[in-house]
Amino acid sequence: MPELRFDDRVAVITGAGRGLGRAYAELLAALGAKVVVNDVGGTTRGDVFEADVAAAAARAIKDAGGEAVANTDSVATAAGGRAIVESALDHFGRLDILIHNAGNVRYGSLTELSYEDFEAVVDVHLRGAFHVVRAGFPVMSKAGYGRVVLTSSIGGLYGNKAVANYAVAKAGVIGLSSVVALEGADVGVKSNVIVPSALTRMAAGIDTSAYPDMRPELVAPAVGYLAHETCTLSGELLVSIAGRLARAYIAETPGVYQPSWTVGEVAARIDEIRNTDNSWILPPASAHADHIGRSFAMARAGK
Repeated sequence: MPELRFDDRVAVITGAGRGLGRAYAELLAALGAKVVVNDVGGTTRGDVFEADVAAAAARAIKDAGGEAVANTDSVATAAGGRAIVESALDHFGRLDILIHNAGNVRYGSLTELSYEDFEAVVDVHLRGAFHVVRAGFPVMSKAGYGRVVLTSSIGGLYGNKAVANYAVAKAGVIGLSSVVALEGADVGVKSNVIVPSALTRMAAGIDTSAYPDMRPELVAPAVGYLAHETCTLSGELLVSIAGRLARAYIAETPGVYQPSWTVGEVAARIDEIRNTDNSWILPPASAHADHIGRSFAMARAGK
């Protein structure tokens, strides 16, 4: 099967100096894309500047024969989001692909997590996604074409201990992508979410000796597909972990209709309410309307 290419396409990738983002940048560049490598070069906490990793990654891409430019603006501010998008326009004259991968992590249980650490993580993962989308979506809409890939996590889908900030941000990204997909449908812009797991510096301190191969390069092709012009998906989530690709989705049980409820009746019928037989898997493009329509239909039918 011939490889899909990105010739003449321009991609902005946040957090692309290391780890997953760098794998995405190097793959897309190798397949012909012009890449804006955005990275502030901070620690995993995001509070200390370590090195100009954006420049190093861009230089490696150019040494390999690709085209790239480094950008060190922060996604955590609206001004930073605009500057990142403007970097693509200034250097390459267009924006076709927007991949938000930048991230930080600050741990703390619900009894210990500081408000500062909560905000710092939400600023990068969730507000950062909005900042680059808010700047990039109008550009893509005007051009009539765009591919947006936002990053969630199993922490956003299922939660984890001591990372309420991260879980909240990663769950919020899913809602943002759904809105981009809906508003982008009429202007040629598709948006999807990657849910990646890979061994990067974020795994520092974890015993990974028994883990299978989890290189960031195993995730990159899925992101490449979501970023490609042949991708027809929008409003969906792809999971990538250790070579496994899967779709994650939101479903509803058919549930139970009654014209009124008491607390006791909810308790008595909770097993029926939770029964997953014949669950509703609603198409992303029409899920909002389908959810309301099917619910109203049950009410009208009285069952």
